[in-house]
Amino acid sequence: MEHADHILVVDDDREIRQMVADYLRKNGLRASEAADGREMRAVLDTHAIDLIVMDVMMPGEDGLTLTRNLRAGKHRAVPVVMLTAREDQTDRIIGLEMGADDYVTKPFAARELLARIKAVIRRTRMLPPNLQVTEAAQMLAFGRWRLDTTARHLLDPEGTVVALSGAEFRLLRVFLDHPNRVLNRDQLLNLTQGRDAELFDRSIDLLVSRLRQRLQDDAREQSYIKTVRSEGYVFSATVTIVGEDG
Repeated sequence: MEHADHILVVDDDREIRQMVADYLRKNGLRASEAADGREMRAVLDTHAIDLIVMDVMMPGEDGLTLTRNLRAGKHRAVPVVMLTAREDQTDRIIGLEMGADDYVTKPFAARELLARIKAVIRRTRMLPPNLQVTEAAQMLAFGRWRLDTTARHLLDPEGTVVALSGAEFRLLRVFLDHPNRVLNRDQLLNLTQGRDAELFDRSIDLLVSRLRQRLQDDAREQSYIKTVRSEGYVFSATVTIVGEDG
């Protein structure tokens, strides 16, 4: 039997939550529901979830907070499609910066949401199946650098914070999760920026260049991010998980 992707719908509006879940089930997907962050975490701890549909405007922990916390925890690899009732572009940018993979603005057509869900799932599976994501860790070390995955900060050898944009952080995180693997530009663009690439940078090459500058990675020496002609890029440094005392 073909695997049916399992979608978790997180929305405090019961009518919308049930409508979305029922539509997904009618279209061959599995669907679970959660009204808030507590219920969401309970489902994630007991089921293998392939994608989360997350409402932004919820009382208590809103969707932006929940998404940010997801990206710092053990379920960080689960993709998120955000539902927002706002037309404000800033809200959508913040959601993407927090780690959302896509968004749909309310009111939305159920068919559009289904198409977005399927597109995000396809993107997350673009990488070869033998790639393993690192366990959730507060600190990842490589070369002279460390990345605080909770605060989303890059730390230099002296422990000074080097500011990263959201797109730069996601690109570096992809490289750290998949060291010594050649990743082509389409994979990197989709994994780091998704549908709204134009909100950050139209060129993955320019984004790589910006990240190299942050890492003080000489364009000719390329200690960390190496260019593979006609293929893409490979992160060549050894990555280790640093304990709390590290």
